[in-house]
Amino acid sequence: DGDLKYSLESVKKLRELMDENRHVNPHMVVSMASYSPCDEKDLPEEFQPVCKREDASMVFERLNQAVQDDLCEICANAACTGCF
Repeated sequence: DGDLKYSLESVKKLRELMDENRHVNPHMVVSMASYSPCDEKDLPEEFQPVCKREDASMVFERLNQAVQDDLCEICANAACTGCF
């Protein structure tokens, strides 16, 4: 994400945390604006510096989107090469 780099495993864990929060109760609408992965005790340590940034929610959302598709992990990201 920009100049920031994170391990794929940590980003997958972030996605799990964010997805779990979105699906807690289908009858309750939880505003994602009020949700922060920083409140999760299982948030990977490498994301702690992001929590101090003003744009943390945008960083987390971009990282979450980067691993949402079921495409090949290597080919799905523009930063990777050698797929074609």
